[in-house]
Amino acid sequence: MEPVEIRTAGEADRQAIGDTLLLSFSADPCVRYIFAKPSDFTAGWPRFVMAMGGGGLDHGAAFVTDDGAAASLWLPPGIEPDLETMFGILGEVVTPEKGAVLAQVGEQIRSHHPDEPHWYLAAVGVDPARQGEGLGSAMIKEGLRLCDAQGLPAYLESSNPRNIPLYERHGFEVIGLVQPDDYPPLYPMLRAARG
Repeated sequence: MEPVEIRTAGEADRQAIGDTLLLSFSADPCVRYIFAKPSDFTAGWPRFVMAMGGGGLDHGAAFVTDDGAAASLWLPPGIEPDLETMFGILGEVVTPEKGAVLAQVGEQIRSHHPDEPHWYLAAVGVDPARQGEGLGSAMIKEGLRLCDAQGLPAYLESSNPRNIPLYERHGFEVIGLVQPDDYPPLYPMLRAARG
């Protein structure tokens, strides 16, 4: 297996990143709770995830492999997800009942979100055909380099319990559980400042 080049992504990579994250989140419990219909998932998830983490493209905090097999979206301190767009997309795909559950999810997430300046890993994903090759770890390491260079913590929400060991290997610790009503378990995780 040849080594894969990882580079900082730019605006021209938006579609490729969306495609990679579409493939990698196709069986994600939390994402598929929100985007239950396949058509809603394929149309809505790429727009949603880019609204959540696409700000990283403008700040040198998005990464992609040269072959598009893996991507990550990080938000530096002070850069927030585009909540207005995210809520608009949710309004297109969720019932009022699910909307009420998602409002509880949002409240619980906010209770775990760090108050101090930190980096936020909005999304990381690997094409399922390439999982198990270390690409997810490589994507995480790229963002953690930025965190450590600034001596800041990193935060994420793991929407799939199977990914927790991966994040733990990179120093993240579970700091809570978000699971109102019938929502799948979501795990806020924090990595203490280093460097």
